[in-house]
Amino acid sequence: MMKTSKLLIDQVSKKFGDGDMSVQVLSNISLEIKSGEFVAVVGPSGSGKSTFLSIAGALLTPTSGRIWMGEQEVTKLSAKKMNALRLNHIGFVFQSANLIPYLTVRDQLLLIAKLAGQHGNEPKLRANNLLQRLGLTHRRHYYPESLSGGERQRVAIARAWMNDPELILTDEPTASLDSERGRTVVQMLADEVKLRQKAAIMVTHDKRMLDLCDRIIYIEDGKISEQPKPILL
Repeated sequence: MMKTSKLLIDQVSKKFGDGDMSVQVLSNISLEIKSGEFVAVVGPSGSGKSTFLSIAGALLTPTSGRIWMGEQEVTKLSAKKMNALRLNHIGFVFQSANLIPYLTVRDQLLLIAKLAGQHGNEPKLRANNLLQRLGLTHRRHYYPESLSGGERQRVAIARAWMNDPELILTDEPTASLDSERGRTVVQMLADEVKLRQKAAIMVTHDKRMLDLCDRIIYIEDGKISEQPKPILL
């Protein structure tokens, strides 16, 4: 079965500032990510990884170049349509889980559905299914303060999948976790991407997780190159 393109980045550049004070962060980057692909983005600090992720997630507008999600050209959307795109088609998992402290695990997920105008039993069933898949059913009525770091990140992953997005973007999801918990979290991300035939990008410094990804993109000085996957001995 031919894989479809979930994200297409075409000759994208990003510059901050004007004149002599301008800084070129990304330079003519082109990248295609297909359904079922889990892509790692690595590189030194200050290389443009976070800017790249923000542009891929429609949080920043490129200075030049074009971006498509499926058949939709993101760079032509109005601000209102861009907000709807982020809510309904992109899921975010950040370095810290960023859970709302006064909401239970289940309510964290249901809030996403509510923001998208979804009500009734279907969102509840979807939330229950996600929590079961990620081993969180027994924690569904807990508040974030009662969860371990790994559990909080799993809740963040479940929340990111709540509206069945086409693209998942993760920024250092293992930074606050030990090696075992970090690998469990990344393996869950990889499994869900394959199961749902979506696409995911993970910015990471953790080289121990790279074998779980399909491709490794290296960013340095605002330019990208593809790196070989590590060989496990």
